[in-house]
Order: sequence, then C-alpha cells, then structure tokens
Amino acid sequence: MAGSDEFCAFLGDQLAPLGRLTMRRMFGSTGVFCEGVMFGVVSDDTLYFRVDAGNRATFREAQAFPPLSYSKQGRVINLAFWRAPDRLLDEREELLAWARAALAAAHRVAAKRVRGSSPLTAPEG
Repeated sequence: MAGSDEFCAFLGDQLAPLGRLTMRRMFGSTGVFCEGVMFGVVSDDTLYFRVDAGNRATFREAQAFPPLSYSKQGRVINLAFWRAPDRLLDEREELLAWARAALAAAHRVAAKRVRGSSPLTAPEG
C-alpha cells in the first residue's frame, strides 16, 4: 500500500534539504524522487532507501529488516530498497545522511543503465 498523504508530507519536509523532491504513486507504493531519480519508496508508511554496493556499509543497521519485496508467481522478489530504521524519523540529520547515501546509489544505478543501454540492448535492471 502506498504511503499516506500525511506521512509523505512529513518525509517531504524532513528531506527538503536534498533538493526538489517529488513523490509518485506507483505499483501500490509511493516512489520518492530527487533530481529525477528514485532513491526511496514508501510502502505502508514505511520508508525504504535504495541500496547498492557503495552504501551497504552505511545501511548495515537496515539489514536487520527484510528488504522491500513483492510476490510473483509464488516467488518472493527482493528489491534493492532497504527499510530505514524507525528511529531515523526522529533524527533528521541522520535521516538526511541516509537519504544522501541512497540518492548517491540511485545516481550510480541510473548511470549504469545509461552506459549499458544501446538501441540493440536492454538496460540493466
């Protein structure tokens, strides 16, 4: 389920120092975008951040929670979005640090997709 309007507005306020944020409902969740890339997802009023090899160490605490996932044909598909600890919602500076790390990961993923695409090949996912 997508994030509630109230929770998304709260996140928008908390994350405003990152730059121009937009949130868009998609696939039953809410994507959190900055600079044209999706660095977070809100599902059931829970925030998940984009993770890659470059920020896994920063997000070590998040490994205690299951990643964002969905079911397809009886299988659970884990996505590269890890749950932000609830305590971050009360610690704005640390929330922003995690968000910046997630935004950097989102830019790295986007750059790989651009480099890996051509008219004859599909982008990497």
